[in-house]
Amino acid sequence: MSLLRSLGFFPVACTGHSARSILFQLSQPWHTFHTSPLLSSSASSKELLMKLRRKTGYSFVNCKKALETCGGDLKQAEAWLHKQAQKEGWSKAAKLHGRKAKEGLIGLLQEGNTAVLVEVNCETDFVSRNTKFQQLVQQVALGTMSHCQSLKDQLSTYTKGFLNSSELSELTAGPNREGSLKDHLALAIGKLGENMILKRAAWVKVPSGFYVGSYVHGVMQNPSLHNLVLGKYGALVVCETSEQSANLKDVGRRLGQHVVGMAPLSVGSLDDEPGGETETRMLSQPYLLDPSITLGQYVQPQGVSVIDFIRFECGEIEEAAEAE
Repeated sequence: MSLLRSLGFFPVACTGHSARSILFQLSQPWHTFHTSPLLSSSASSKELLMKLRRKTGYSFVNCKKALETCGGDLKQAEAWLHKQAQKEGWSKAAKLHGRKAKEGLIGLLQEGNTAVLVEVNCETDFVSRNTKFQQLVQQVALGTMSHCQSLKDQLSTYTKGFLNSSELSELTAGPNREGSLKDHLALAIGKLGENMILKRAAWVKVPSGFYVGSYVHGVMQNPSLHNLVLGKYGALVVCETSEQSANLKDVGRRLGQHVVGMAPLSVGSLDDEPGGETETRMLSQPYLLDPSITLGQYVQPQGVSVIDFIRFECGEIEEAAEAE
């Protein structure tokens, strides 16, 4: 009887056939309870349940409840699940708001003449390695890319832009996705149970005659994310070049490595005097991969001119704020 009480069952005063009927019901597996006529244990209803489970990733219990609520309509059930998850996510986000989120990932996405860097933060490195969190970073990168490509620029030179947290949150989630990025943030918080922040994004778009070199350090591999590169540091380097040489991609990667490792504050000029380890002008710094020469001395014979760069380090804004 104590076991029945612990499971939420309570004795009912009845005798004879009724008692036998109740005892028989109590002995049945859990899945025979609360079954609506629309969702009997038929093969078709089980198939519908499995299909919804595979498509959404939500639990069997929630998928079953969704199908019962929506009369077995798969499309409506999926929408109902997302709506409920979003409600729970916003509720959890409100409770977790204010908790420090210094971990996370930098995401790099390049398409044609456009490249974007995004930063999404969470509380622990453990969550940053979760596929659901990485999919959120992908959505942020895709949303930023769509925003950048929607800007009708007449490119005669390169353009770049930055988005802060509030601007990023209002972007649409990208191709074939409904809602804003803040909606997807709420869903991720609800699923993973940590405070998360859409911290920032940057983009660069270049015309012919320019090239965007890129590099991400501390790469996390996730084949399902296709062209997205994830890591803890990221850099974009804008170069002007007279021709598309075969080694341009390698040069761009090396320049990105230098920006990540040496953290310059400005580009500087080839005419600047070589500096030491404390030098902040990029071209005057000792070249990261060969400190016997400056970066300017490495660049000159490559046939490219360094015009600009962007550097992201995961969590650096939070650390700077704490230092102040």
